[in-house]
Amino acid sequence: MAMTLRLTEEENLRLAELAQAEGRSKQDVVRLAIADRYQRMQQEEKLGEVLGRVLPKYRGLLDRLGSS
Repeated sequence: MAMTLRLTEEENLRLAELAQAEGRSKQDVVRLAIADRYQRMQQEEKLGEVLGRVLPKYRGLLDRLGSS
C-alpha cells in the first residue's frame, strides 16, 4: 500500500543522513523505525501485564522495604 509521508525539511535531512549512514534507502529506515517502535510497544505491554500480576503479590513486602 502506498502512502505519502510529509516531513519538514529538517526531518527529511535527518532521514537522509540516517539512510546514508546505514547504507539503506529512506524507505527502509522508516520501515525499520516503525518495526522497532511496534516491538517496543509490545514489550511495554507485556511488562505491564507481568507487573500487574506480580506487584499485588509482593505489595506488602515492597511497602516494608520502601519504609526501611
